[in-house]
Amino acid sequence: MQTTNQKLKDWVEQIANHCLPQDVYWCDGSKTEQDNLLKELVAQGTFKPVAARPNSYWVCSHPSDVARVEKRTFICSRKEEDAGPTNNWMDPAQMKQILWPKFAGCMQGRRMYVIPFCMGPYDSPLAKIGVEITDSPYVVANMYLMARVGEKALAKLGNGDFIPCLHSVGAPLLAGQKDVPWPCEPDPENKYIVQFPEEHMIWSYGSGYGGNALLGKKCLALRIASVMARKEGWLAEHMLILSLTNPQGKTFYMAAAFPSACGKTNLAMLKMPLPGWQVKCLGDDIAWLRPGSDGRLWAINPEYGFFGVAPGTSGKTNAQAMAAMEKNAIFTNVALADDGDVWWEGIDREITGAIDWQGARWTPGCGRKAAHPNSRFTAPLSQCPILDEHWNDGEGVPLSAIIFGGRRPSTVPLVTEAFSWEHGVFFGSAIASETTAANLDQVGIVRRDPFAMRPFFGYHVCDYFQHWLSFKNLSHLPRIFMVNWFQKEGERFLWPGYSDNGRVLKWITQRLENKVPGQKSALGINPGLQELDLTGLKIAASDLARLLTCDGHQWKKEAQSIAEFYQSLGPKVPPALWQQLTDLQKRLDPSPREHHSSCCMF
Repeated sequence: MQTTNQKLKDWVEQIANHCLPQDVYWCDGSKTEQDNLLKELVAQGTFKPVAARPNSYWVCSHPSDVARVEKRTFICSRKEEDAGPTNNWMDPAQMKQILWPKFAGCMQGRRMYVIPFCMGPYDSPLAKIGVEITDSPYVVANMYLMARVGEKALAKLGNGDFIPCLHSVGAPLLAGQKDVPWPCEPDPENKYIVQFPEEHMIWSYGSGYGGNALLGKKCLALRIASVMARKEGWLAEHMLILSLTNPQGKTFYMAAAFPSACGKTNLAMLKMPLPGWQVKCLGDDIAWLRPGSDGRLWAINPEYGFFGVAPGTSGKTNAQAMAAMEKNAIFTNVALADDGDVWWEGIDREITGAIDWQGARWTPGCGRKAAHPNSRFTAPLSQCPILDEHWNDGEGVPLSAIIFGGRRPSTVPLVTEAFSWEHGVFFGSAIASETTAANLDQVGIVRRDPFAMRPFFGYHVCDYFQHWLSFKNLSHLPRIFMVNWFQKEGERFLWPGYSDNGRVLKWITQRLENKVPGQKSALGINPGLQELDLTGLKIAASDLARLLTCDGHQWKKEAQSIAEFYQSLGPKVPPALWQQLTDLQKRLDPSPREHHSSCCMF
């Protein structure tokens, strides 16, 4: 494969001379190339074919390499203040002094792959070209599915600028040394996922796991892209994109931000429980939003595939995702059942035994999980049976609504509409959620995750807030909503979730068309008790009331928690957000003559 881009050729030569691979291979993205790579991965013992699914493979990682390593992820801006309080920072020169010697000879005995790739449709005004250098064939196999890879990307680049992405598993093979199925640096403290925002450059060392190693994904499409978006006047977001069409044939496009493993993929492929309504998917994880000349925000999905959480995915919870992974898929850290198919907890299929995610024998009731809680499937977007026809349009789709949400067992109602754009940005800034297995931190604690972007900001979080606020003068902004499917009474969920979340989406469209009045609360606009379409759903009146209520006592505590969070971010929190918090506190504590009930409706 030929390129006239001298900067690219010089960079590839520099890395090869430093990392010392046994050979260099430029990926052209062809089917023949992909087929040959898969055969090599099977031959070396990394991949095992899944007999029940055509052209699909099972792989187990090293136990130390199963998730994003947030503590080892760095934003190396030239000034520490530009990284902000939510990011790990190191001076870029100091980081290079640490990492460059680690890359020296790190690819000995391995092939160095050069992967030109495009994030976003080739004809999109937002399309960005990256080139990932890696010594991991697992990364290459996944990049074929997750990005637009090969000759077309190289042609799109021409002699222009690209985002250089350097990755190594950090496991050189010395002469005579036997390889292992999943090479990586086993010491978590010796893994580095590094973004250099001013240089638009990414270095990743020691991890082969998706979010750390597929550098087009979180590293480029969120951390580096957010920096580029701020400069160029758009937004790079951790959001799904869906379309919802009503029985009259009118289509609404929505984007939604949730922290990892909180239901983005399920919502993106939701099967509506109401006759005549249909959801279609445009993407389940990342959205790039740009203002159009018509005053609307237009969204594209920069990715080309799904990298979804497997546990809990089933025909009941997400039949569309199950269909999307029936063939041409890669399964990482799930179990391989004795019946020749993959398996994980929550798949709703009984098995007698399996090989678990660590390669050990597993039987039901043995006392340990067969699949890692953050096990993944990689599959092409094109295989989604409800893929929206505009998913690959370069111009994108116009958004009518933006939804923020998290996993909260109490406090946050089922759905609330913001009073204004600034109020909606306040919603986004204050998202909190129970942590999940998608990162290596403690699981099950509630933490603030503004805009579901806490692990992915490429610059100061408060500057990010201000960037969102700067769009307030667009003439046709999407309306903003906050949702919470996860309220509990003890261990019992009050809302059934999954497909029934479509009832909330219907209410959102009714608000967009002013067909329902909603009920004003201190928090925002909630559904009236008769406004949600509950056809065919049995739910106790007491549960429904609690789901839709803004509890004044809980929200006074929540407002104080938000204030403490803002204070922790330092003096750069935009005054507009402090004002929104002050306004909320005033609504929560009205004068005695205005006070009607403890549920703070007025």
